[in-house]
Amino acid sequence: MSAARPIEDVAADLGLSGADLIPYGRGVAKVDRAVLERGRSSSEPARLVLVSAITPTSAGEGKTVTSIGLTQGLRRLGKRACAALREPSLGPYLGKKGGAAGGGRSALLPAERINLHFTGDFHAVTSAHNLLAALLDNHLYFGNELKVDLRRVLWPRVIDLNDRALRGVIVGLGGTRNGYPRETGFEITAASEIMATLCLARDEPDLRARLGRIVVAFSRAGEPVTAADLEAENALLELLDDALHPNLVQTSEGAPALVHGGPFANIAHGCNSLLATRLALQQADWVVTEAGFGFDLGAEKFFDIKCRVGGLSPAAVVLVATARALKLHGGVRKRDLAKPDPEAVVRGLPNLEKHLENVARFGRPAVVALNVFDQDSEEELAAIERRCAELGAPCARATHFAEGGAGAEALAELVLEAGQEPGPFSPLYALEDPIEDKIRAIATTMYGAREVVLTRTAKADLRDAKRLGMCDLPVCVAKTQSSLSDDPRRRGRPRDFEVTVQRLFVNAGAGFVVALTGDILRMPGLPRRPRALDR
Repeated sequence: MSAARPIEDVAADLGLSGADLIPYGRGVAKVDRAVLERGRSSSEPARLVLVSAITPTSAGEGKTVTSIGLTQGLRRLGKRACAALREPSLGPYLGKKGGAAGGGRSALLPAERINLHFTGDFHAVTSAHNLLAALLDNHLYFGNELKVDLRRVLWPRVIDLNDRALRGVIVGLGGTRNGYPRETGFEITAASEIMATLCLARDEPDLRARLGRIVVAFSRAGEPVTAADLEAENALLELLDDALHPNLVQTSEGAPALVHGGPFANIAHGCNSLLATRLALQQADWVVTEAGFGFDLGAEKFFDIKCRVGGLSPAAVVLVATARALKLHGGVRKRDLAKPDPEAVVRGLPNLEKHLENVARFGRPAVVALNVFDQDSEEELAAIERRCAELGAPCARATHFAEGGAGAEALAELVLEAGQEPGPFSPLYALEDPIEDKIRAIATTMYGAREVVLTRTAKADLRDAKRLGMCDLPVCVAKTQSSLSDDPRRRGRPRDFEVTVQRLFVNAGAGFVVALTGDILRMPGLPRRPRALDR
């Protein structure tokens, strides 16, 4: 691994000067968002490459490490490349999954700072979210002029840790001095609507308008109560001002990486900030970004939500696959995944096939990155390559964890070939389609469901959305990442199943409708032995 470069030198690779940077200690800087006002200097269009994956194991299949390795591989081929990635959350880092700064010879530097407090963006989102909650409770205490229905307060509190004990709490206890007792709870910061709002904002005025539109409760008359009604948007914007500037770090080989924003993909839309992606596309020729979990979750939302808002169109999609995940989809138990089993890999290949079909549905070329682990057998890897060849999907073995950019050169060459002629993509639905039709389009096309069923509560939520005229928004499906279906136990490529929508929530600030399916927790819990104990 090469020594870290001065962050000013990394910035220079993107055509940025020291005056464009806001230093945040050794190896970290924010890029002044005013740089975006300059526009792209080159007449050549920049290419955006989206990295996604097949349905993952609980450990993940290496989207982040592949994004970093691919960026390094592109630079080794002489391309001006930059990564645009999400910030890690403290919850998974100290809980079960661990950090999200890559690994081996394809990591982000300085990894410890990035995985921990970094530049304080998560703290800013936490503070802004909880300020809005405090302002709402304060309004209730001092007379409730807006006539908020205490039974329909929607806005919880957040913290950037996994803490199951906070999922349901009662606030306002202790007498009249402490307000009105009511039931509420905590969610993890990555699930906050303010996080999603920050990451989809085009600029500061857009962020201010979005913050004002956030619905925090309903009145007794059934009307939405917003952050603007509480006169909160200016204070929220002030808390988020520094967080609007994208963060610049580097990879193991000194490649520039903009790491900014961190919404979860099984709860929110799972992409880094639009500002960071736009900045990378303005200053580099090839931009590698990722979308959380499998293609059915993060990548669908990337296309149908983020690309709509930002006017983006990826030139190519990299689909990360592993023998480990395919064995899981082929019926192997988690504890046996390290054992060679070529037949199980073959049984699991329909999962890969479905994700390739999903990429094709958006009209984008796909390249399969076969992320190689030490325990993989030659027979397993060959079986995957044969099926990719039969499907006409370019496939490259990627050894970037062990070898850095050199281990991703073959993948980079395929990406360069696939991404030469970027064009518009085809979204799954039109914004003017009814909400239930949008959900059905996602479930039947991306997941392979037979039908969508709305519970009685979800139908009531739908009636509210229609009554309030909030239907012309994209849909963000909150679904398990462990299956193409809404049942985490159904591996492989499930068929002939229904997707049940439990609730619908209008996130007017973020600009999408959340369709909650299955048992999705917005506040994760710690495992029996958290990673925090191994520090």
